[in-house]
Amino acid sequence: MKRENMRVLRGSGNSFRDLGYKNADAAHLKAILAAEVIKALDRELLTVRAAHARTGIAAADFSRIRNADLGRFTLDRLMSILNRLGSRIEVKVRVWREPVEHGQSG
Repeated sequence: MKRENMRVLRGSGNSFRDLGYKNADAAHLKAILAAEVIKALDRELLTVRAAHARTGIAAADFSRIRNADLGRFTLDRLMSILNRLGSRIEVKVRVWREPVEHGQSG
């Protein structure tokens, strides 16, 4: 096997940003909220149908969350689902400007 020099890069902590996604911060937060929904379902041993019965939210929505198909969900919808599952959410926001690189041509 040929040995190649590999470079290790430290990620930003947001894989969506590292991969160049638009709205990376919102996508990252959606993923975190979806993971919390899945944790709540697993902790309570709820099937998607049982979660529907408890919350009134469509079983298909829980299936979409489990399959990381989050395109139909807004942040507030995911928060509402978590609330209906009995979880409370605290969000802390920190805003900073990214350094602007000058002299690059597009």
